[in-house]
This record gives sequence, C-alpha cells and structure tokens, in this order.
Amino acid sequence: MNNFIGRRIDVLLAGGVAALVGMVGVVTPASAAGAAPSPGSAGLGDRLYPLLGNGGYDVQDYDLRVLHPRKDPKQTVTGTVTITAVATQSLSRFDLDFGGESVGAVTVDGKAAGFTREGDELVVTPKRTLRKSARFQVTVSDFTATPIPANAETPAGFVTTADGTIMAGQPDQSHQFFPSNDHPSDMATYTISLTAPTGWTAVANGRHVRDRTRDGYVTSVYRESKPMASELLQTAVGDFVVHERPAASGVPIRDVVPRRLAGDLLPKADGERSQMSWMIGKVGRYPFENYGSLVIDSQLGFALETQSLSLYDTSLFSRPAYIRDPVMVHELAHMWFGDSVAPASWSDVWQNEGHATWYELEYAEETGVFGQYRQGFANREEYFRDVYARNDDFRERFGPPARPLKAEVIWDVFNPNVYDGGALVLYALRQKIGGPAFQRLERAWVSVNRGRSASTQDFIALASRISGRDLRGFLNEWLYGATTPAMPGHPDWTVTAHR
Repeated sequence: MNNFIGRRIDVLLAGGVAALVGMVGVVTPASAAGAAPSPGSAGLGDRLYPLLGNGGYDVQDYDLRVLHPRKDPKQTVTGTVTITAVATQSLSRFDLDFGGESVGAVTVDGKAAGFTREGDELVVTPKRTLRKSARFQVTVSDFTATPIPANAETPAGFVTTADGTIMAGQPDQSHQFFPSNDHPSDMATYTISLTAPTGWTAVANGRHVRDRTRDGYVTSVYRESKPMASELLQTAVGDFVVHERPAASGVPIRDVVPRRLAGDLLPKADGERSQMSWMIGKVGRYPFENYGSLVIDSQLGFALETQSLSLYDTSLFSRPAYIRDPVMVHELAHMWFGDSVAPASWSDVWQNEGHATWYELEYAEETGVFGQYRQGFANREEYFRDVYARNDDFRERFGPPARPLKAEVIWDVFNPNVYDGGALVLYALRQKIGGPAFQRLERAWVSVNRGRSASTQDFIALASRISGRDLRGFLNEWLYGATTPAMPGHPDWTVTAHR
C-alpha cells in the first residue's frame, strides 16, 4: 500500500496493500489419529488482529465463483466458494472468517454441515470429524455481500465505484466479501470465476483462462497459480476495458480502466513497462505470470498492491509523472515484497512497506525526479538524514518499525514508521554490511521465500547468513527499540529531541 495522499502530507509535515481434490476426512479412533478431535481456534492470535485467520487447518486452494446479476455497481452479489485445506489437528469443528450478509448452505466433503455465525466468524461443524493431515473441502454456497462506497480514510474491502466494483481488502477486509482464512500467513492458489451481464468486463488476479457466454451473461475465469494471501484478492467487475501491452522483460502487461476514461488513463500507465525492467534488474525474476494496473474513478486516497494487478485511483493519475511514477514503482515492488513474500504477522508489515519505500525512493533518485518528488531534498541521503532526525518522535507516536502500537489502519498499522522508518532500517543495514552484501540479501530474501510468509526474525537470520555477521543485536535494536540507534557511517547524524 502507498497512502499517497495522507502519508505524503504527514511526511511533509514531519520533514519533507484445478482446486486440489484429495482425501476425504473420516472418523478414526483417537489412538490412531493422535489427540482427540477438538475445535480449531477462532483466530491465529495475531498481535494486532487476533481474530484474523483460524486455527486447525491450512488452506491449499480457493475456487471462488461470484454472480453480479445486474449492471449496477451498488448491487448485492451472490457467491460460492470451495476451499481445499489440510487439517493440522483432529477437528471437531472449525471457523472461517466471513463478515458478509448471509450464507445459504455449507458442506464438508460434499455432505451437509452445521454452521453458525458469531460476529465475523462462520463456525462449521462437519458431520464427521476431520483427522489430522486429512485433505478436505468445505463449500459455502449462496453467500451474499454488498459493496460499500470508497472511503479516503481507510481500505474498505468490497468497494463500489461509478463504473463497477473492486476489492481493497488490506489488511482485514477481504472476509467481508467472501469466506476465507483471512490472514497472510495462510497463502493459497485461486480459481476465480466472475459472472456479469454481457457488456460488463470482469477481471481478477492471475491469468485469464476463458470466457463463457450464456443467457445474456459472461463468466470470466482467472487462475492465480502462485500462492496469494486473501487480502490481495482483486475482482474488478463493471464497465471497464482491458488493455494488453507488449511484454516487459518477458512479463505480460495488462491494464484495466473505466471505459469512458481509457483515452486519458491508459497513456499515463505506460511507464510500468520500463518500471518492470528496472525492478527486475534490482531484485531478480518477477514472481507472477503477469502484471498491470487497475485505475478506478474514485477517491480511495491510497494505492494498493493487489496481487499482479495494482490498484490506483484517478486522484493519483491526475498528478504529474514525477509523483505518479515513483508511487507505481512502490506498488510494483510489493509484488516481490509483500505479495510473493507475505508477512507472517501484521507486525511484520514494515517488510512490505519499508522495502517498497526503499525502491520508490531509489527509482525517483535514479530517474532524476527526487527533488520534485520529495521537495526540499536533493537525494536519498538528505532525505534519510531528515527521517533519522525525527525517528524518535515516530517511535514514540507509532511504535518501532516492527511493532506498530495499534491496529487502526492508516496511522497505526500503516504509519510513517513502517514506510520511511522501515526504509531507514534498510539504509542503516546497507551502511552496516555494505552495498554488495545488501544487494545479495535483497535478491536472496525474495528468492528463498518466494510463495510463502516470512517473519522479521526470518529476515534477521537471512541478513546474518548473507553478510557473515551476527546482526541480531543490531537489527533487533533498529526494529524494536524505543529509541533510534546510532547510524553506521554517520556519526554526525543526530536525533531531534522529543517535542
């Protein structure tokens, strides 16, 4: 995510986001299955979002099917999702995250299951207990959800726009749209089928598989074959056009914009091709099958890294290229940092935002627009010196980079100290281990962790291994300390006293 309106204001004031069918779970004696069957936990205990996700199983694949019955962006939609999962304990019942309006029926391995609603928890009781390590399928049929208007203050989940609906699920809103295990530590593959009236366009993450036309409706099927966190789901349905561009460094590029604004918006997105080649040159192979931009006519106030199809609003695309292009690089960088390598917990979000900010600023500097993009600063070093001077205030107000104080979205979880403060940690690390080792680390991080979630301690361990130095004390102090450590190589840099 790049909160390009609110975050920029704050920063300037401070100084300058084939389902796998397998074995059916069966009843087995406790002596054979291990522990007696018990309920899966209602939440994974995330420090910031304790009820996100659910215990007792690991999702492998989602088959999500959604019907948009009319050409009406405000309409209620109906969907069915089949989730293929593996039980990680012997389960008497389990939860799914779902905050939508209603559920029609639930089956487990094709047999009707009991279910209840408890807040945003859908509690499922199968006819037979599921033994540990069994692969099972749960289908939630005829669930409903209604989009809400875009909100410039916070990601809104299932959003209505003038031209259709889109998803902005980060960090905890995707389950308002569809039943899921809504935590980035449980990544899975997806088949997404979107049905809408003929004349509307439906686009989702991943590769377009096929379209089927019947009785005045078109069903568009997409396959995201790389693991994806639920918060990164994108389903854009409405009066949009899809524009295919020539591949960039072998990566197919597609853009999605409102039909009526295509002539204005599509030329402004063309820079993503050179940006793709630039990012591949920095960190290596692109991790997905395609990439592109989705631009909506709304006032989100942020950009978001929905997997393989970054989300922007027209307020960004009305700004000069020297602002727009670095923000686009920020979201592109997230394809490696945050999407392909997801955070193990939401306290690890600095890994996403610190890295994306690092490449955003590096791109602005290398393309000669840094002084315009970050007015008052000639280059990154000047900028980081200013961020350093203010970092004690950031730590007191928002928490250390790897320990945000609260779960409110924009100014708590997605706060300046996970963006600029996270990038400052990377600057300090580069100062400590040198440029070549830092570059090896960046490439190794997105390579060894491709397609999975990773934690801050995983990053520290890899940094130590790549550099050949024990960096636990150094990085833990930078990432968790209440005050800002000394900057390596800059004994003259000082932290401004608390205001």
